[in-house]
Amino acid sequence: MTLWFVFALMTVAAIFAVLWPLSRRVQPTQGGTEAAVYADQLAEIDRDVAASLIGAPEAEAARVEIGRRLLAAADGGRTAPAQSNLRLRRASAILALIALPIAAVTFYLSLGSPQLGDFPLAARNRVADANQPLDNLVAQVEAHLEKNPTDGRGWNVLAPVLARLGRYDEAIRAFRNSITYNGDSAGLRSDLGEALIGSAGGVVTSEAKAEFERAVAQNADDPKANYFLGLAAEQDGRQADAASIWRAMLEKAPAEAPWRPLVQAALVRVGGPAMPALSNDTMAAAKDMTETDRGTMIRGMVDRLATRLKQDGNDVEGWLRLVKAYMVMGERDKAASAVIDARQAVASDAERLRQLNEGLKNLGLDG
Repeated sequence: MTLWFVFALMTVAAIFAVLWPLSRRVQPTQGGTEAAVYADQLAEIDRDVAASLIGAPEAEAARVEIGRRLLAAADGGRTAPAQSNLRLRRASAILALIALPIAAVTFYLSLGSPQLGDFPLAARNRVADANQPLDNLVAQVEAHLEKNPTDGRGWNVLAPVLARLGRYDEAIRAFRNSITYNGDSAGLRSDLGEALIGSAGGVVTSEAKAEFERAVAQNADDPKANYFLGLAAEQDGRQADAASIWRAMLEKAPAEAPWRPLVQAALVRVGGPAMPALSNDTMAAAKDMTETDRGTMIRGMVDRLATRLKQDGNDVEGWLRLVKAYMVMGERDKAASAVIDARQAVASDAERLRQLNEGLKNLGLDG
């Protein structure tokens, strides 16, 4: 508001500066004019003639010349302002009163930022510095949002930072504001659900579950929403449902998905298929590998296990490990084929067949 008042005051001053000289009347010159000088010269000639200082012919010639100059001066003094000058002054006044403010406002609205708040010097000295503590940066963003509560971009920046700081109640409010001012999305719904879980101490509440369901409705493959829906099923005691959700995630996910280990560990926790056990030496070597190399190594191990079992099919634990591996890698057809091969291999041994069927039940497969 102060800025607009200053602009208005400057405009009024500019208009006044233009109108002031146009409004002044031209005052006629008082005394000492050229005509008065010539009249004094004529009187002086008369005095010189009376005193016999000049002759009559010279006096007459001087009168004629002075009279001619006097007439010329009198004609110049009687010249009135032209009508065109009056019109020009009026046009200038109208231009100053109307056109100048309109042009100024139009120019500002097209190039300026009328909705931008004040940015005083004190605020400029508090511009965010990456070297400042995170709490200070958060405080600055919060101060900005207090003055600009509809800044969706600000809420979008603040919400995940609050969640990482463990300020879950504030993060929940920030995520909701972000949805309000940025628009709904699966990602924001998932983040809001995760903040609700944090606020509840790790429990997937009904409110959080509803947010994950909204996220899945917008994006069926949203990994965060699907993982926590599986966690909700696990916490409700529905182990099979949790395993089904997580298995479906692994089947669709690319091998390099960063959340794969988390989902695999969760699947093992509810009795789902796990990867074949690795020796300590193999685990140590795998730490220095890239994700692609690590996947190639595991694939090689699974292929070698399958080859060995075709040669010696009496290893029930080996068959179960092979089925688990195929399930984790999302190769359900190979897992089903391995189940058939395993049953054929131990069909003649009732005890091994019982162990195999029991292990398959634990994996969520039919015995």
